[in-house]
Amino acid sequence: MNPETFNMTHLHFESATRLAQRIRARETSARDLLEHFLARVDRLNPALNAVVVQDRAGARAAADAADAAQARGDALGPLHGVPMTVKESYDLAGTPTTWGIPELRDNTVHTDALAIQRLKAAGAVVFGKTNVPIRLADFQSYNAIYGTTQNPWKHGATPGGSSGGSAAALAAGLTGLEIGSDIGGSIRNPAHYCGVFGLKPTWNLVPMRGHALGGVLTPTDISVIGPLARSAHDLELALHLLLPPDVIEARGLRVDLPGLTEPTRALRVAVWRTDALCPVSAAVQARVDAVARALAGQGAQVDDAARPGFEAAHSHAVFQGLLQAAMSVRFPDADFAQLVAEAAALDPADQGPAAQVLRAQTMRARDWQRLNEARTQIRWAWHRFFQQWDVVVAPVMSTTAFPQDERPFGQRSIGVDGQSLPYFSQIFWAGLAGVAQLPAVVVPGGAAPDGLPVGVQLIGPAYGDLRMVQLAQRLEALGFAFTPPPGMA
Repeated sequence: MNPETFNMTHLHFESATRLAQRIRARETSARDLLEHFLARVDRLNPALNAVVVQDRAGARAAADAADAAQARGDALGPLHGVPMTVKESYDLAGTPTTWGIPELRDNTVHTDALAIQRLKAAGAVVFGKTNVPIRLADFQSYNAIYGTTQNPWKHGATPGGSSGGSAAALAAGLTGLEIGSDIGGSIRNPAHYCGVFGLKPTWNLVPMRGHALGGVLTPTDISVIGPLARSAHDLELALHLLLPPDVIEARGLRVDLPGLTEPTRALRVAVWRTDALCPVSAAVQARVDAVARALAGQGAQVDDAARPGFEAAHSHAVFQGLLQAAMSVRFPDADFAQLVAEAAALDPADQGPAAQVLRAQTMRARDWQRLNEARTQIRWAWHRFFQQWDVVVAPVMSTTAFPQDERPFGQRSIGVDGQSLPYFSQIFWAGLAGVAQLPAVVVPGGAAPDGLPVGVQLIGPAYGDLRMVQLAQRLEALGFAFTPPPGMA
C-alpha cells in the first residue's frame, strides 16, 4: 500500500467483499484497515455504545499474521484481513458471554463459537462484540452490564434488538461485517431500524454451536444465526462460509441451496403490506410498496391479495406459544419454578395476554407436541403457497425506530399513526417466517418522511435462502441499498 495515493476516508462504509478485494490488491493492509476501524470506534462508539467488548491485542496479532501470510504468498480466504465484530451472545475466546445477564458478567469463555471459527478460517479479523438486551429478549439493546446502544440515525431511538449493537455498528461504519441471531426478529428488526441488510436463514440450516449459554448443544426451537451486512453480496458470502453442517452431521449431509436463476420478469410476488392483527404505519407501507413497484417494473407478477392457506391469527398464536416455550428454557431453574407456581394459580377464565404467555412458558410436553403439529400444518400450507408464488414482500416492523423505552414491558406501547398498540404486537411480522422455519432477508427500502430507514422483508420457501439473498442483490442494484446515516462520515 502507498498511503500517499490511497484515501481510506470512506472504506468503513464499503462491503466486506470489497474490503477483502482491496487487501488482496494491496491497496491497504489488514493492519491498516483494522486501525482505521478502531479509530472510528474510538471516535464514535462512546456516543453509540454499539461495540461493548474489544480484543485489540488479539485482533492486531491476527491482522499482522494476515499481512505476513499475504507477503509469503499463502492462499487467502474470502474475508482475508477484514475487520469485523460479532454479537455479544456468541462465544469468542478470551471474552465474556453474558447475554446481558448481570450474574454472568464474568462468564469468560475459552473457545470460539463454530460460526466464529469458520469466519476466522476465512480470514476475518474479529476485534470485538456488540451489545444485546438481557436474555436477547427485546426490540431494544440495553442491559445493566454494558448500558444502552443508540441508533446511529437518531440518538434516543432504538437500534433494535436483540442484534441491535450489530446493526448499529454496521450502519455507523465501525465494523466490516456482523453476525447476529434471530428467534423473534432479532436480526431483522435491527436491520430495519438501522438501514442495513440481514438474513434469517431457514431453521437449523446454519449450525449454532457456541451460541448458547452453559454449553448447551441442542439448537433452540425457532432460533437461528445469520449475517448482517451493508451489502446483499456480503450476505451471500457469509452464508456460504457459515453453511456446512456441524461435524456430528457432516458425514451424511451436504448443503446445495438453489439460486435465483430465472429473470425477475418471471417472478411471482405476493405483497403483505399490513394486517388487522398488526397494523403498519403508512410510512412503512409506502416503502413496502416501493419495493413491490420496483419488481413490477422489472416485469414481475405482483399480487396484493395472495396469502397462504391459513388464518393469520392462528399462525400468530402458534408462533407465540412456541416462542414463549423456547425462550423459557433460558430462565434459571428458580425463576422457572416461580413461573410454574404462577401459572398454576391462574384463573382458568383468564385469557389475557400475560396469562397466555405464562401458560406457554410452562406448558406440558403434550401441549407442546400439539402446537408443533399445528406448526407443521402451517409449514405445509406455506409449501403449497410457494408452489404458486416465489416471494412474499412484507414489513419488518410497524414503524420506524421508536423512542427508547426502558420501562417494564407491561407499561410500553407502540404508536402507529395515532393508534396505540401493545409493545410486542409487532412481533407478528417476524412470526410469519419464524413459526414456519422459513428464510427471510431484510433489504433497505429507503427512508420514511421522518428521515429514518425502513427495511423490507423478503420471505421465501424453506431452503430458499440463497434465492432471497440473490433477489436482494437485484434490488440493491435497483437502488435499495445501504445509505450511511448523517453525521457518521
